[in-house]
Amino acid sequence: MSQSPRRRASSEKTRPSAFWPLAAVVVPLTGLIAKIEIEGAENLPTEGAYILAPNHYSEFDPIIVAAATWRLGRAPRFMAKESLFKIPVLGAALRATGMIPVARSSTASAAKQTISQAEDLVEHGRGVIVYPEGSLTRDPDLWPMRGKTGVVRLALAGDLPVIPVATWGVQRILPPYGKFSMWPLRKRVRVKVGTPVDLEEFRSGPRTNTRLVAATDAVMADISRLMGELRGEEPPAERWNPAEHGQSETGRLDS
Repeated sequence: MSQSPRRRASSEKTRPSAFWPLAAVVVPLTGLIAKIEIEGAENLPTEGAYILAPNHYSEFDPIIVAAATWRLGRAPRFMAKESLFKIPVLGAALRATGMIPVARSSTASAAKQTISQAEDLVEHGRGVIVYPEGSLTRDPDLWPMRGKTGVVRLALAGDLPVIPVATWGVQRILPPYGKFSMWPLRKRVRVKVGTPVDLEEFRSGPRTNTRLVAATDAVMADISRLMGELRGEEPPAERWNPAEHGQSETGRLDS
C-alpha cells in the first residue's frame, strides 16, 4: 500500500532557495505526466546529510526522483559533470541549487574531491542523489546492473547514510534510448524508499578496492530488492556485468 508523502517539512525545503522557482514549474508538469506513488517516505531523513541511491533505467527517472524527493521535504541535489558548470546560465543554475560538480581526475585528486564533497554535505546538512550504476542499466530486463564504488566512497568519507530507492513505471514514459510518450497523462510510477544500507562493517578498516566493491554490492542488492518488490518479481541472483557482454559501462548504449 502506498504511504502518503505528507510529512514534516525540513528547514532545507521551507527556507527560500533557488529550488522554489524550479519546483513551481517542474513539479506540476511532472504531475501531469506521471502519477507518482511513494512508499517508505519515513525512510528519507527530514534533516541532516544523506546519499539517495536510485536505480537508473530511463533518462526521465531523474525527474521522477527529483519530484519525489521534493515532495518528501528535501531539495533534490545531484552530482553533475564539472563541464556542465562552465555552460552559461546552466552553470549558474547548477551552482545556485547546490549541485555537486564531479571532475575527471587522477585517483589521488578524486580521493581529495570525495572527502571535500562529503565534508560540504555534512557541514550544510544536505542530501545528494547519486546513481551508483553511473549510466542507464544495460540489463535487458531493466534490473539494476553492477554498480560503481563512487557512492560508498562518498558515504564512508563522510560517515553518511546511503538510502536506497527504486522506481518502476518510468519506462512507459520514456524507455531507455526510446521515444517520449506523454499520452495517456498521469501514467502510474511507483517510488519505494528503503531503510539505510547496512555499511557498518565497511566503516572501519582499510578501504581496499575489494571492500569498496563489496560495499557497493550491498547497496545494489538493496536497490534490486526494492525494485523486485515494486515489480512483484525476484531480482536476478547476479547483477548484469556489461564487460561480460562486450558493452561499455558508461555513455549511450549502441543497439
